[in-house]
Amino acid sequence: MDSSVSIDLQPRDGGKVGSGASAPPYSTYTYTGPVQGFPVQQPPRDFVLWSLFNTIFCNVCCLGFTALVFSFKARDRKVLGDTDGAGSYGKTAKCLNITVLVLSLLTVVLIIILVATGAVAGLHVAQQGNQNRINYRFNYGN
Repeated sequence: MDSSVSIDLQPRDGGKVGSGASAPPYSTYTYTGPVQGFPVQQPPRDFVLWSLFNTIFCNVCCLGFTALVFSFKARDRKVLGDTDGAGSYGKTAKCLNITVLVLSLLTVVLIIILVATGAVAGLHVAQQGNQNRINYRFNYGN
């Protein structure tokens, strides 16, 4: 018994054109929309660009790189047709990206606050030094 399988990708009539010809499998039919009862499901998102941005600019504790890895896994699963796995990896990448973004924003705000308070403290020390120089009449070579 022959167990080989062959798939004929060409039309049976050899690609004839006319009223008696069958439509080739690659012909363009007009799309009429989804069939009633079968809603169109959007493919899960993989967030690769957001993860790449976070990896390059906001890589707090290597979470941006981890989000990039999960984004690539989600994209691979989406290509393979595993929508459940792609959705799971995509959600993980999204949570990691949000965490990285929040931690990066908090770090930037903290640095701005520390620089501002350090500048104020430095001005206060400089004013206090000038006040001491005037009060104790130190002459620094002038």
